[in-house]
Amino acid sequence: MAPENPKSAESPLSEDPARDLPLDSVREGIDQVDRDMLALLNRRAALSLEVGRLKAGSDEPVFKPFREKEVLEKLARENPGPLPEEHLRAIYREIMSSSRRLQRTQKVAYLGPEGTFSYFAAVSYLGKSADFEPRQTIDQVFEAVSLRDAELGVIPLENSLQGTVGQSLDLFLRHDVFIQAELFCRISHSLLSKGTDITRIEEVYSHPQPLAQCSGWLKAHLPMARIVPTDSTAAAATRVVYNPRAAAIGHVKLSEMLGLNVLASRIEDLPDNWTRFLVIGPTETKSGNRDKTSILFTLPDKPGALSMVLSKLASEGINLTKLESRPIRGEKWKYVFFADLQCDLGRDEFQKMLTELRNELHSLRILGSYPTGPYLDVSGSAVVERG
Repeated sequence: MAPENPKSAESPLSEDPARDLPLDSVREGIDQVDRDMLALLNRRAALSLEVGRLKAGSDEPVFKPFREKEVLEKLARENPGPLPEEHLRAIYREIMSSSRRLQRTQKVAYLGPEGTFSYFAAVSYLGKSADFEPRQTIDQVFEAVSLRDAELGVIPLENSLQGTVGQSLDLFLRHDVFIQAELFCRISHSLLSKGTDITRIEEVYSHPQPLAQCSGWLKAHLPMARIVPTDSTAAAATRVVYNPRAAAIGHVKLSEMLGLNVLASRIEDLPDNWTRFLVIGPTETKSGNRDKTSILFTLPDKPGALSMVLSKLASEGINLTKLESRPIRGEKWKYVFFADLQCDLGRDEFQKMLTELRNELHSLRILGSYPTGPYLDVSGSAVVERG
């Protein structure tokens, strides 16, 4: 899109960038570019308002993960530099967040309070313009979305070190929600305390997942400390604010938010620590380049039932990237299977196979088809994204 102001073509920066320019001239050029960008951003905002007006009264969601991924990928391909791609993506995530807000206020539920990794994942992916509403448990996040008290929810699904968050899988059985998008976030843990001496720490609080991810470090450095699980990392940090002999494991930015000291950083047992988060909504996405599909299914009690499912998927050339069973609550020795498939099961070519599977399986539920997620660094350093 060309700048509105023709004077921008006369900016010193539009001439040979290799020649030396006085600092005042460079600043003048930056000021002119800022004016140009301000005009263009407001033009974009006006168009977003028009989209909101056209959608008024409809139930159509304002979060369009396929469209947003398409915009980001196109911009990344066309970016000539020197602006780094990760900076470009971070800037445009905020622009799209603002555009969504101009169309309609968007409530996003997450495992709170503010300062959890779920919070930082949600803000990094959806931008700061959404209304983020904390919930005390993952169950309450699912409930808020299924009851439409929130338009979206952000939940952790699995960690590269400790595996699946079983509670999240179980809650898909209890709540009628659909997967809208996924994101992978780099996680790093810090030991936080009001005290300053790590040798005086007697208790360590955190969510069970971070405690497991840091179990080796805790055994090596705080073997005598009492380990206390909490509902979230942020809740753990609030527990230690007035106790210098207690520490919490959580995001390093909790130290700034609550006035705590960082006694140790990057204490996870393995450095390449990633968590996969899902964005859930009350309805299924209907359009776009849907790269993945997640399903839940239960098997009839007969030999070869699971093999039949895998054979049908393989015969259609569908790659299975995740398969996990969970016990069905209240039914002894009965299991539900969660699977990720590298395909869009909504395509016409898979309908015959789906019909066959529904006839053979005890139950089959499609949780959603969605685009492959980005990789975001929310460990406390600058956000870095790769497609």
